[in-house]
Amino acid sequence: MATMKDVARLAGVSTSTVSHVINNNRFVSEAVREKITSAIAELNYAPSALARSLKLNQTRTIGMLLTASSNPFYSEVVRGVERSCYERGYSLILCNTEGDENRMNRSLETLLQKRVDGLLIMCTESHLPSADILNRYPSIPSVMMDWAPFEGSSDIIQDNSLLGGEMATRFLISRGYRRIACIAGPQDKTPARLRLEGFQLAMKSAGLPVPPSCVVSGDFEFKGGFNAMNQLLSLSPLPEAVFTCNDAMAVGGYHALFQAGLSVPQDIAVIGYDDIELARYMTPPLTTIHQPKDELGELAIDTLLHRLGEPGDSQQLLILTPELVERGSVGEI
Repeated sequence: MATMKDVARLAGVSTSTVSHVINNNRFVSEAVREKITSAIAELNYAPSALARSLKLNQTRTIGMLLTASSNPFYSEVVRGVERSCYERGYSLILCNTEGDENRMNRSLETLLQKRVDGLLIMCTESHLPSADILNRYPSIPSVMMDWAPFEGSSDIIQDNSLLGGEMATRFLISRGYRRIACIAGPQDKTPARLRLEGFQLAMKSAGLPVPPSCVVSGDFEFKGGFNAMNQLLSLSPLPEAVFTCNDAMAVGGYHALFQAGLSVPQDIAVIGYDDIELARYMTPPLTTIHQPKDELGELAIDTLLHRLGEPGDSQQLLILTPELVERGSVGEI
């Protein structure tokens, strides 16, 4: 395999001049540039990314740990992260932990051994990344995405889930609904706890009761929403409206209502959370709380790059503001 020295020898120039032509970071006369280009073609030379990363002490890669699932929210966030990496000249290495603590820590060790320039973590809260592993690589910054609490120096980006839960519930109340149920997410996750708390705060502020049977826990997945909605359909009287704490569970809830011969919103209104792309194509289109997923990816990358440039800055906690997206799944009483 040809090396840069071989190219320099054939072109009759120094290796630094070859480097300037390859990286296009300094003026080189056209005649010399043509000699080097011809030598590269003749030797079939390919620059070594490894050698460049060792010299510059950077790999231009970002690692991301993710607990992937059937929930489209995660794939939409990853799409925003990958696009932001590409636009800034970085590559993304994605590792799916599948909610397994050992797999998460093995993937974490692998990414850090590969000397990624930074790390994004978006995993289940029931497992924290190994502090021992992170402490062995103190120079590699990390950003936690929608994941808290976390004891460490990582920057954190969160959705304001408490506000979002209140917004969704207040909207239902403003439309005249009074018997409102909630399909909550797994309570080991802070966003799920805060969305449920927002629901309860809004109901309390309006003086509306929340019987224990009207709060059912789901798992943020399609099937969890289906099962939870079927549980609510056993109540008498039925809820007038249901706040599902993410859109994936709302999709499952729609299917349960369809199987029961009920219509949205004529029989039961439904409001979701996340504003996944699928939400606008449901029948009827889903009213939901919008999370800016592309912006979340972009903000995560920019926060990471800022940390690379300013490693001494204090830890940042960035909170995204949710927005209500009104569609056809909520009527008016």
